[in-house]
Amino acid sequence: MTTPATLEIKDLHVNVDEKEILKGINLTVKEGEIHALMGPNGSGKSTLAYTILGHPNYEVTKGQILFNGEDITEMSTDKRAQLGLFLAFQYPQTIDGVSLVNFLRTAASVRNEGKPVNVLKFMDQLKTLFEQFNLSKEFVTRYVNEGFSGGERKKNEVIQMTVLKPKVAILDEPDSGLDVDALKEVSEGLNRLHEETNVGLLIITHYQRILNFITPDYVHILIDGKIVKSGDKELALLIEKEGYEVIKEAM
Repeated sequence: MTTPATLEIKDLHVNVDEKEILKGINLTVKEGEIHALMGPNGSGKSTLAYTILGHPNYEVTKGQILFNGEDITEMSTDKRAQLGLFLAFQYPQTIDGVSLVNFLRTAASVRNEGKPVNVLKFMDQLKTLFEQFNLSKEFVTRYVNEGFSGGERKKNEVIQMTVLKPKVAILDEPDSGLDVDALKEVSEGLNRLHEETNVGLLIITHYQRILNFITPDYVHILIDGKIVKSGDKELALLIEKEGYEVIKEAM
């Protein structure tokens, strides 16, 4: 039996512009698990996401990030991605001059240890994915995210995940800027990917509304750079009803 891929964060302290944002994070996400990380604005949620993938502006002052037991705290972002980590951005950026199809084919080839992918099979896969997300096939030839709506950008992130097949994916507020229909389609895509590939998910969000469509195994509350409480979906429902003050009062 194959051991599931595991992301471990141990006593992680992180500075941004010489200010401490994360103050001792301990968190383990295994392949196949769904975790939700919730917290108010400024609590450090996005800082954790960017630090896990190695953004150079985030300085780790103490602690470790391990993937499958290997210390990746100082590893470059591309090598972390090749190991099987993925970050879906809150605000996916446009990449001028790079068509979506070429971007995805190149990424798939790198993930395939540099071996070229079968063009016909790849295009069939993209066609199916675009149909599942109600995206026109003309998006394939457009530059990455050029002229895409917020919902289309988030759908594109899930399509990238489906092509790359990461072991553990961090999603930074995948529900931001989405209307109800787009939120449902993005959630269905994530559920489908989780069922088909057993990818581990760390969903970072302010609200529990995305958790109406994706059921987490674990919910963690991050306040002032620390995970102050963990539980199951009932914890997210409590936050929805009472707000974060109920957690702060109990601290």
